[in-house]
Amino acid sequence: MSPSAPDAQVLERLSALRQHQQDGRRSPHKPLLVLLALGRLAETGSSSLPWSVAEDKLADLIQEFGPTSKTPRAQSAAYPFTRLRADGVWTLDRNVPMDNLKPLREGVTGRLEASLEKALKDRPELLDAVARGLVESHFPGTVAPDVLASVGLDPDLLEGRSVSGGSRERRRSSSWPTAVIAAWDRQCAFCGFDGAAGGGVVGIEAAHVRWFKLGGPDDLDNGLALCSLHHKLFDRGILGLDDDFAVVVSQRFSARTSQGRAVYDLHGQRLRPRPGTPLPAERHVLWHREQVFQGTALAG
Repeated sequence: MSPSAPDAQVLERLSALRQHQQDGRRSPHKPLLVLLALGRLAETGSSSLPWSVAEDKLADLIQEFGPTSKTPRAQSAAYPFTRLRADGVWTLDRNVPMDNLKPLREGVTGRLEASLEKALKDRPELLDAVARGLVESHFPGTVAPDVLASVGLDPDLLEGRSVSGGSRERRRSSSWPTAVIAAWDRQCAFCGFDGAAGGGVVGIEAAHVRWFKLGGPDDLDNGLALCSLHHKLFDRGILGLDDDFAVVVSQRFSARTSQGRAVYDLHGQRLRPRPGTPLPAERHVLWHREQVFQGTALAG
């Protein structure tokens, strides 16, 4: 079902956020701020977000779901908190310079633009549609539920029908997942798990190295067959690949039990595709390392 004209305008305003680009790096800072405001609106009836809260909460979201950055935490949060005003969807209760921390710490509060907030407050299903559209546009399906939960929204809203009606959206290849899983011999490229039931694989998924959402192609050299756990950890930046196509584990990962600590055993394990299966293209591995992998890898 196509959205009504007013709903379509809200969706368009909040889906057309201008993204800061530097050296081609992904920048989910503004979408994360909007999602945080939507979570507060759903919980409290107001999108009001004091900088005293955003300085830590937004910084946490950017650190957790954005690419690794050397920018200080508070400064990384100040960028979208002040710059989102230029998109016409965010206001501050006083005029402060862009990116400047000192005036923000004097008690500034931000919120969604008044007409947008009213439309979203009056139509909870529209709020869900906006949140769904934002998270699906900027994160893969393995990560999107984690983002929603982190901002206080229900991950189950991803099961709802989209109201965006966008026919220009890139379409995934329906045959690509099957081809990737077959190319990797129906087993996890990291751990070798090969569960099956009734002739079909169970818990094995086709993972994009460079996310499809951000231009990754449906090519065999941009795919890995991974078990559900390692797919999730790969997309969350806990697992990655080095120049020799060996698995690396981020120092950010921790576990207490022997089962959890088994992830450490993956570190240094080389990919072993079956004959004829291409290894991931270097350009895709580099993209993942720069845009997704979190922190630094464990020592050898």
